[in-house]
Amino acid sequence: MIDNKKLLDNLLSAYPGKSMKNRKEHMMVKDSNKNEQHIMANTRTIPGIMTNRGCAYAGCKGVVLGPLKDVVHITHGPIGCSYYTWGTRRHKGRAKDGEKNFISYAFSTDMQDPDIVFGGEKKLKQAIKEAVEIFEPEAISISATCPVGLIGDDINAVAKEAQEKYGIPVLAFSCEGYKGVSQSAGHHIANNNLMEHVIGTKEREPKKKYPINLLGEYNIGGDGFEISRILDKIGYDIVSIMTGDGTLEEIKTAHTADLNLVQCHRSINYIAEMLEEKFGIPWLKVNFIGVQGTIETLRNMAKYFDDEALIQRTEEVIEEELGEIKDLLAKYKEMCDGNTACLFVGGSRAHHYQNLFKEIGIETVVAGYEFGHRDDYEGRGIIPDIEMTADDRNIPELTVTKDEKRYKLRLSKERYKKLQEEMPLGDYKGMISEMKDGQVIIDDLNHYETEIILNALKPAVFGSGIKDKYVAQKMGIFSKQLHSYDYSGPYAGFKGAVNFARDISAGINTPTWNYITAPWKNDPQIEAELGGAS
Repeated sequence: MIDNKKLLDNLLSAYPGKSMKNRKEHMMVKDSNKNEQHIMANTRTIPGIMTNRGCAYAGCKGVVLGPLKDVVHITHGPIGCSYYTWGTRRHKGRAKDGEKNFISYAFSTDMQDPDIVFGGEKKLKQAIKEAVEIFEPEAISISATCPVGLIGDDINAVAKEAQEKYGIPVLAFSCEGYKGVSQSAGHHIANNNLMEHVIGTKEREPKKKYPINLLGEYNIGGDGFEISRILDKIGYDIVSIMTGDGTLEEIKTAHTADLNLVQCHRSINYIAEMLEEKFGIPWLKVNFIGVQGTIETLRNMAKYFDDEALIQRTEEVIEEELGEIKDLLAKYKEMCDGNTACLFVGGSRAHHYQNLFKEIGIETVVAGYEFGHRDDYEGRGIIPDIEMTADDRNIPELTVTKDEKRYKLRLSKERYKKLQEEMPLGDYKGMISEMKDGQVIIDDLNHYETEIILNALKPAVFGSGIKDKYVAQKMGIFSKQLHSYDYSGPYAGFKGAVNFARDISAGINTPTWNYITAPWKNDPQIEAELGGAS
């Protein structure tokens, strides 16, 4: 049995003194006997370390804005930035009758050296003109990249002029890559802009009872399709999805919902808080990853609306869905049982997927976030103690106030407080609260640490992203991309859990990993004798 505390000490010993002190604050072994355990997060990566983080542009355009299918998303910058966010997230989108879907396109101003020297505003104006004439979109977004911020192109002025000229929303996002320590800064920028310029600009009549918004679900591999299928089956009225398979037109009406469901806390909690502050819509932390997580979420939703018919329908759907998957899930669990996993994924997935792994008999031994904040680890109770850094000040704070005309109290204070005792309403307890003693938590895991951890613990599966996928596989350890699911999915909901179990079972049971070391490295393939004169 490996002593995880000694493992971390050994890992840290290779760092110079200052770097060792820094990295030590970003890792811990859970110990419930200690009164308080804290972990540092959302700080700059030490220069020279091979991090897996992305930039603010990736978080804004690539994560939050990219899935909106009715918007032409123009990247103002070099072509590489646009290419980086084109299709790599695998967010799916289906156009409904009369809708347009631009997800399969990549739009860029393709800035070259002369544009950097003389400015790129004219090129941006021309790109907008061409987009309007060719595609006739309902809206356009402009996402700034690092060079744009460095040379001072005024994308906000260009957007304002274009909006007046073409009569459609043209939204400018100043999400230059260097604006934050990770892609998390880009999430915040996108949240602020959508709240300030989009949400509440259109009214909507309810189509049926129980109007909800689904926030922080990006339809990776079709996750959103599966979640929507379940919610539709029960009878919910999905007002908007932010932003997987979503549209700007739907988001305009988000203020008309009665409950916000928050799947990815890190990327969308800003909008959830502002919608509650401005329009009175409570938010509920949900988890549609894993069978038990999905069941708990559905029951919490039904309890929130306090409707006996809804509660009964929820139980009927749960029973139907379980009946369809239980035998398959049991089969895959038998094939996976007793194995271990390491997880290093995004903002919430490293938390959510621990439960799904557990359901198929796989224990998580190490988990961490790529761009999480301290509250994603320790829970929102820690927020008052988090100190603002210089990097945080790069993101303008958006303050909202109660909309006197449209604010509506969905719950009495007494009922709100009672429900908070029964479910994560307006709260998130963080990943650490659900982990077991002895499990390792590491923030911003880097290339060197990945090798040390995998060599020591030898998990059956490493759940992470594309940047470190092949580090693990070259070491003979199956790696599953949990940012974009490789080429599979959906993994959410009931049917998604079966898909996940199938893929993990196939991955860890393949004989491939026994052949990572080429046969000729161990045994000679040709035998011969030296000849010649005696």
